[in-house]
Amino acid sequence: MSQSVQNVLTARARLGECPVWDVERQQLFWVDIYNHRVHQFDPATGQDRYFDTGDMVSAIALADSDRLLLALRDRLAFLSIPTGEITTLYQIEFPHPDTRFNDGKCDPQGRFWIGSVSEVPGQAALYRYDPDGSLHVMETGLTISNGLGWSPDGSTFYLTDSAQHQIYAYDFEAKTGTIANRRILVDLSNETVEPDGLAIDCQGNLWSALWDGWCIACFNPAGQEILRVKMPVQRPTSLVFGGSNLSDLYITSASVGLSQTEIQQGFYAGDLFCLSTNFSGMPTQQFLGSPRVQ
Repeated sequence: MSQSVQNVLTARARLGECPVWDVERQQLFWVDIYNHRVHQFDPATGQDRYFDTGDMVSAIALADSDRLLLALRDRLAFLSIPTGEITTLYQIEFPHPDTRFNDGKCDPQGRFWIGSVSEVPGQAALYRYDPDGSLHVMETGLTISNGLGWSPDGSTFYLTDSAQHQIYAYDFEAKTGTIANRRILVDLSNETVEPDGLAIDCQGNLWSALWDGWCIACFNPAGQEILRVKMPVQRPTSLVFGGSNLSDLYITSASVGLSQTEIQQGFYAGDLFCLSTNFSGMPTQQFLGSPRVQ
């Protein structure tokens, strides 16, 4: 990669996550989980505003021109962009009190896929929230359900379990929204890094933020690593393609859990970064429902 990673926002987030590119606004939405904030960043002006959600917010999806779909600690909700008002849609009761929602993303059919994270190994799961307001359990036995995405042709679904240091591939049935035939696509269990957020480009390559790796990595559709890009922070967390040509890779990061020495080594921990690439991403999918409160 000829370009280097640029720091585009001094955010100092505790746990920056889930960047989402809004093509219409040409702006980036992203979250700071532990500071309970949804951010709206405008690259053209460098301005960043945020909404206080009053609760941990781990994932977001575009819903329509004026709303975002949020995954809060144990509920899904709409956020009104003009007013900041939050309307709860679905409350879930997790089997363990230390479990919460984690990373999420919409499929091309407008369904919201959202995982959970648990301190009890194997007790997290993956869910699918449909436009009609129904919630379905799609996978169990996970610990940190994380970065997810779909191949450009829509036939393959990808899911990361950070605790296992692996990215899985599944057969995806678009019409029914079902997944099957799980296999390990990327195995980083021989490293200390953990794959976190995920983005897919138009060539089908998988871009993964490597927590504790000081880098992001790119894997081809066969799971072979083809590129690593150094980061000025220890804990990059997630990434998304944006910009006018969807070739700018926006990358969030975290400062949470770092010692003072580690923060000094990675002074920009928690900031927002951008990498100009020779690759092109796919447009962010929207949630296509207007469900009533359950």
